[in-house]
Amino acid sequence: MNNKILNVTKVNGRMPVADPFIIGVYHYELYPKSNGKMGVDPSLLGGKTLGNDFDPNAKWRMYHGTSIPGFPHHPHRGFEIVTVVENGYADHFDSQGSKGRYGKGDVQLMSAGSGILHGEMFPLLNDTEENPFQLFQIWVNLPGKDKLTAPQYKMLWNETIPVAKLTSENGGTVSVKVIVGNYGGVQAIEPLPHSWAKDPNHHMGVALVSMEPGTEFKLDAVNPEMKRYVLMYEGNGVATVENQDITNSYFVELVGDQSITIKNGNEATKLLVLEGMPINEPVAAYGPFVMNTEEELHEAFSEYRSTQFGGWPWGSEETDAVNPKEMGRFASYNFGKTIDKPQ
Repeated sequence: MNNKILNVTKVNGRMPVADPFIIGVYHYELYPKSNGKMGVDPSLLGGKTLGNDFDPNAKWRMYHGTSIPGFPHHPHRGFEIVTVVENGYADHFDSQGSKGRYGKGDVQLMSAGSGILHGEMFPLLNDTEENPFQLFQIWVNLPGKDKLTAPQYKMLWNETIPVAKLTSENGGTVSVKVIVGNYGGVQAIEPLPHSWAKDPNHHMGVALVSMEPGTEFKLDAVNPEMKRYVLMYEGNGVATVENQDITNSYFVELVGDQSITIKNGNEATKLLVLEGMPINEPVAAYGPFVMNTEEELHEAFSEYRSTQFGGWPWGSEETDAVNPKEMGRFASYNFGKTIDKPQ
């Protein structure tokens, strides 16, 4: 390990991130073929603790779903969520009247702001073959002045997410999918209005980097306070981060004020890059709420108990809310007043 590397960890799901990030998780599931109703055949659920199925060693997890995998509706307040679905599909519903289906590389930006209920289920659409599912979810904190802003939701369709194509000395290509920030001179789509990423001085970055064999990728020196992380999430080979060899599932914390060189080995590799300046405010967090003080945290729970953040407008609480199977990828806002689909 050298002075550019702060820590190297092998992770299984959850990444050890810090301010401005709250939580970073990677889900990879080899879901079975559907039972014809977008769910798992009940005969395959033996031994799973429904409602609390988080076994990291399992081939696939139901999480809190009962018939369909996923996370039935639950509240959030005080932070932003970046959700990337690289493979498979997620169905979104929320208390603001928005719903949708996204996947195959799409990204959802959602600011919980002052409070929102949302559900994210993972419908199994293939009845004849396995349903592989691959998702990143990054919780990014909001500064105190923005924690009680109105909740917001925005889709970034895979077809329109900018990609930087960089050519290495060996002629190979590094493709950088720019979700947040600027990489290789390519700027991401505009973030949500109250996102910490809105100010370029915060140097926020979220990117998926696909490296062909023998290629190199460089991260610029920015600021000694900036948090910087790299996760190798796909590939059977070896990549070298500043002379530190890493393989699949290894997570590297790096300094922010020095340039970083990543060299790929003899096989194709995929990396997640997370970067950002810390907010440097107190954090009081419990479960789905992230505030600045314990008093604000108590207020969040009290308000949720009394208002349910607007309530759940999509039917029975017992239902794992999903869209009809035949629906393609789409986003519907304000109870269908605005519809957005990939072009």
